[in-house]
Amino acid sequence: MNLILMGLPGAGKGTQAERIVQEYGLPHISTGDMFRAAIKEGTELGNEAGSYMDAGQLVPDEVTVGIVRERLAKDDCQKGFLLDGFPRTVSQAESLDRLLANLDRRLDAVLHINVDKNQLMERLTGRRICRQCGATYHVTFNPPQEAGVCDKCNGELYQRDDDQEETVKSRLDVNIEQQEPLLNLYEEKGILKTIDGNQDINDVFASVESILGGIK
Repeated sequence: MNLILMGLPGAGKGTQAERIVQEYGLPHISTGDMFRAAIKEGTELGNEAGSYMDAGQLVPDEVTVGIVRERLAKDDCQKGFLLDGFPRTVSQAESLDRLLANLDRRLDAVLHINVDKNQLMERLTGRRICRQCGATYHVTFNPPQEAGVCDKCNGELYQRDDDQEETVKSRLDVNIEQQEPLLNLYEEKGILKTIDGNQDINDVFASVESILGGIK
């Protein structure tokens, strides 16, 4: 199975990706992991990507697509893959289509974990971290025994700047705007599978299994 996993920050992609990898044996391929591996291996494209990243610049599409091509050609991808974080634009999606066509392959499904924006705001702004030991809590889903105090070391819990409401809202808005054209593209292709991410984690995965069961 050749799959793409999509979802906004806080939608639970990481959790579902782990379970898909465990259940179906597909390699989970994220953009960051691909870049780090290519840089570590010292490939020509990896070195090129590294130079852009070191300069704080975006890696150009042609370099990114080249690294994706090299990754999908590896042995562990021959029976399928789970792409996460790529493509991010319609242009990248079109490049991926051409790349797969050259490999005589095609996408089977795009799994979109859809979560209500208000729910995402609650998930993302509720995180609290201990200043002393770094333990992580959530005011709703994993609260400390005493508000503002770490269970492990009694350290002070704080909210990171990037978890502040305005920052989270801005990040979500940018991601929503970026994601919409891709969702429309894959909807038109008939391979977009939208999953209700507001459900319990196990129910979300049951939805994933139902979709993937129809592909096998």
